[in-house]
Amino acid sequence: MPKLLTISPVTRIEGHAKITIQLDDNGDVLDARFHVNEFRGFEKFCEGRLLWEMPGITSRTCGICPASHMLTASKAGDEILAVSIPETAEKLRRLGTLAQWLQSHALSFFHLSSPDFILGFDSDPAKRNVFGLMEADKEFARRGIRLRKFGQEIIQILGGRRVHSTLAVPGGVRDPLEPEKRDYILSGIPEAKETTLLALEVLKKIHLKFAKEIPEFGNFRTLMVGLVSKDGGLEYYDGGLRIQDGNGNTIADHLDPRHYSDYFGEAAEPWSYMKFPYYKPLDYPGGMYRVGPLARVNICDYIETPLAEAERKLFKSLGGSVGVANNSFYYHYARLIEILFAVEKIELLLCDPTITGTHTRATAGVNRLDGVGCTEAPRGVLFHQYTVDGDGVLQKVNLIIATAQNNIAMNRTVKQIAAHFIDGSKGKVTEGMLNRVEAGIRCYDPCLSCSTHASGQMPMHVQMVGPDNELLDEVWR
Repeated sequence: MPKLLTISPVTRIEGHAKITIQLDDNGDVLDARFHVNEFRGFEKFCEGRLLWEMPGITSRTCGICPASHMLTASKAGDEILAVSIPETAEKLRRLGTLAQWLQSHALSFFHLSSPDFILGFDSDPAKRNVFGLMEADKEFARRGIRLRKFGQEIIQILGGRRVHSTLAVPGGVRDPLEPEKRDYILSGIPEAKETTLLALEVLKKIHLKFAKEIPEFGNFRTLMVGLVSKDGGLEYYDGGLRIQDGNGNTIADHLDPRHYSDYFGEAAEPWSYMKFPYYKPLDYPGGMYRVGPLARVNICDYIETPLAEAERKLFKSLGGSVGVANNSFYYHYARLIEILFAVEKIELLLCDPTITGTHTRATAGVNRLDGVGCTEAPRGVLFHQYTVDGDGVLQKVNLIIATAQNNIAMNRTVKQIAAHFIDGSKGKVTEGMLNRVEAGIRCYDPCLSCSTHASGQMPMHVQMVGPDNELLDEVWR
């Protein structure tokens, strides 16, 4: 048996990564690591650009969750302009955030993860994808496509494009929502709600189908971090930060996101381009925490829409006596609960008469030299911090990405799954074993293009190999 197993690339995620699994002499797993091997330099090349350009520039960080970066950049701009945006603008931004949740979560569940659940972890990898899913259950796949399309259509209606929307700007939004477009969106609510409820039924059957495997899918206690409203409800656009431990105890509550650097630090490792954020009081790596759907549904006291709230109560029962679902596999369940909430809340926002108001933007010049924007992206809490000069030219940019905040937990997840499912002593590691390790990463739905933005000298490894494959020389930089 080889001492090092490599899964490269990790499939059905956004971006490029690999997993390495180290075995001992007996074939048991010693360690496993999730390596992000792509580099993006967004923080650095934003320097020198104008503040007002940032919503458009940062939305190009990723084609999966561009609206989240656009909206967070706009909120940072609001801080620098020192303005309160109009009520209609905030509601349209909230609508855009929910549409982003809907389309991104639908992609994750139906297209990236469902092939494992519907076809099986050990099924033929050539068919274990969205095309194989269409062969196995055409209607289920079609519904997933249409649900994601509904979220994309809302983004397009609000901002002119499905990808890299131009909805939000510092001070508000560009254009109001026309009544006929509001009515068009409302017409899609019944089907979206029906599809989400169907997906929840399917997922509960999946829980039964894989009941013996689920307990090993990243099942450990960590801190959980996310935004909550003033009265502790599920929040997605505003609010304060709540930090809870794996037993449901609140460690800190209603922290101001603008002071995120007081609470969280960033560590780096030589084997990954993605940083490792941690909770400062517990240091690194003890300050491991998780963000995203699993954290948000666990830490909130309630969800304001009735169907999603009913599912939240069922979700909490998975946590037993402590009422905390710590298993990373339940990211999928939390993701569907958030889709259901998004559909219900979109309907409520569209029925508010102020949603079609025409006052959508506050105007001002640079009134502060630093601003922080924070929203809940599909994968978790997202921070943008900008420092500008008096003309609004960016001097420094810092982005704390949701996927990076899950980095320590993702590495622990792959190690736990590998240790349970891989038995090298038998002399053979099956493709299905390795797929389960990959599936542990897919629980988090990582967005790697967003999360890699370190700057500085990039490591380089050059090998000189002779015609007989003999290693003649190698150089590391």
